[in-house]
Amino acid sequence: MVDRGATPAAVPPPDDWPARPETVLALNRMGGFDWDLISGRLHLDPQALELLEVPPERFHGRITDLTYRVSRPDAARLDTMVARALKDGSESYGGYYLVRCADGSQRWTYTQGRIRRDADGRPCRIIGVVRDATEELGRTGPRETDEERRHQTTVVETTTAALAHARTVQDVIDFFRDARALEHLGSDLLVLGLLESGRIHLVAEGPSEHFIPGTRYTRVDDNFPMSEVIRTLSPRFIESPEEFSTHYPWLWERIKDIGICSAAYLPLVAQARPIGALGLLYREARGFTRQERNLFIALSSSLAQAIARAMLFDQEHDLAEGLQQSMLPRRIPDVPGAQIAVRYRSARMGRDIGGDWYDAIPLPGGRVGAVIGDVQGHDTHAAAVMGQLRIVLRAYATEGHAPATVMARASSFLHELDTDRFATCTYAEADLATGVVQLVRAGHVDPMLRHADGTCRRLPVSGGLPLGLSAEFGRLDYPVTTVELDPGETLLMFTDGLVEQPGSDLDEGMRRLGALVREGPYDLHKLADLLCGVVGERMGEDDLAVLLLRRQGPAARGGGRLQQHIAPADPEALSAGRHMIRAAVRAWGARERSDEIELVADELVTNALLHTDGAAVVTIRMLTGRERRVRVEVEDKSSVLPRRREPGESGVSGRGLLLVDRLADVWGVEPRGNGKCVWCEFVVPDRHPVPDEDD
Repeated sequence: MVDRGATPAAVPPPDDWPARPETVLALNRMGGFDWDLISGRLHLDPQALELLEVPPERFHGRITDLTYRVSRPDAARLDTMVARALKDGSESYGGYYLVRCADGSQRWTYTQGRIRRDADGRPCRIIGVVRDATEELGRTGPRETDEERRHQTTVVETTTAALAHARTVQDVIDFFRDARALEHLGSDLLVLGLLESGRIHLVAEGPSEHFIPGTRYTRVDDNFPMSEVIRTLSPRFIESPEEFSTHYPWLWERIKDIGICSAAYLPLVAQARPIGALGLLYREARGFTRQERNLFIALSSSLAQAIARAMLFDQEHDLAEGLQQSMLPRRIPDVPGAQIAVRYRSARMGRDIGGDWYDAIPLPGGRVGAVIGDVQGHDTHAAAVMGQLRIVLRAYATEGHAPATVMARASSFLHELDTDRFATCTYAEADLATGVVQLVRAGHVDPMLRHADGTCRRLPVSGGLPLGLSAEFGRLDYPVTTVELDPGETLLMFTDGLVEQPGSDLDEGMRRLGALVREGPYDLHKLADLLCGVVGERMGEDDLAVLLLRRQGPAARGGGRLQQHIAPADPEALSAGRHMIRAAVRAWGARERSDEIELVADELVTNALLHTDGAAVVTIRMLTGRERRVRVEVEDKSSVLPRRREPGESGVSGRGLLLVDRLADVWGVEPRGNGKCVWCEFVVPDRHPVPDEDD
């Protein structure tokens, strides 16, 4: 029986009493460290290495040898705590953190260090202990893991939010090329590869200076981690340089100098089909906990859905844009005396397309027709209607009809189609020799005129109802507006997608366009690119067509030709014809005889309308040679030749030809198929005399 009252000297001590410090530390799961701040060397005793689960052969006396066992948030927090203690003169510091175990679990650990300073107070050494804090934080530990969970949630949320605005595959690629992607994903480097025709195309890597030659295109059966995860549809986690070099020797030889020690490769799978792979690479050897692996798997699923959505968007948009482009002219013809630039930009709305179109039509006599239009709606039906309407309008123009007639017939055609769509349109017929432009507008936005000095203004063009509606309501009258286009001036025709913007009215859009054109380049194609580029930045939901027509060179001396169809009981057409003749004579420099020419032309048109059953076609042209002559022609469908009546004869009919005979220098009548043409010519002064051949 033990005598409890015996003195300590009566009981002999154990053989190892008192316990040595290393035994005390080991029994209490504590280890020590000594960190030389001057050289950067770090010493860990065996117990500390065991607590941190760092194999002795993988520890080389550097602090970076430990980072793969500590989560990024905890490592950042410990770095901040040590830096603060070193800076503010503290003698010690201490903090808790989670250590990743080899089996994927986590264990709470506590580190405490004493800071030694030199004679000047500069920190030079830290000596401290590391101990297991699992039992100590049995209940409080889960609260601290909330920070890591919040970090993981933030990674998913920020990445998903950033990709939510990516509509195209290029948008996704641009996101991964941005340096901020590394911050979102928490890695040091990343690579993104997409599966294309059985090969893996590396479309993004960050930072780009670490691109590895020979990896731009790889095969699915190659020995690369990205190829492996696509083959197996399973993620691949590489936790050490040894694992990298053992399984992927070719790749390891090319990345070891970059300092990569671990990586997570994730397959991108959408609808049970691989579409690519994402690699997240780290410069520290690290284990991946179960929570991190689950995070990466969820993240890869979200990324795959975003990329698949972008691929579908690109496919549908390419199909829609191809259909739209097939309806537009394949090329714009070269027209002597003019420079023409056209652009079309589709709305960024996936497969939705619009009915915007443009066309340039070479016409006889040095003329050109320019068309801009927009069929109602954004679908394939609108594009189909647009294609038919463009061809019909071109046919009417090449048949020689006047602009108002071209527009009226196009409206009737659209009305007769089995469709409920209408279209807005502007048609301009320009005589490049004279610069006279006849404009007809059907519910479309007004064009603009840019002068040679860069100033521009809106052209108020009289208009009628949109195509289709004017025929439905029986209002096929389209007034003609005549303007003069001087050499170097540009006519700008466009659809409303160029000037309409959500939250602003049309007038404001026209003012913005005017300012843009004034400051824009003189080169026509650069100006067209600028207009489309500025609108493209707005990411509008409407497509856009632009046609720019510039009259080139000095004013032509002759060869001009203008034509106007005038129907019976159509005073507006008769007025438009007079305006056309007046503008042409002025442009040709024949003002001295403008009154005579206009009077004779009016008389001939009136005779044709009174004495025939159809419409009259008045044509005015400039003839050149030894002398300049203005020729006026009026055609009708009657084969009955006019007869001049002398004074004193009974009746009134035919007296107008007396006026023609007195005012015109020469006139005559020519049979024209099923009708006739009454013509007359006027000699006008030549402001640019043609030198004699002997000169």
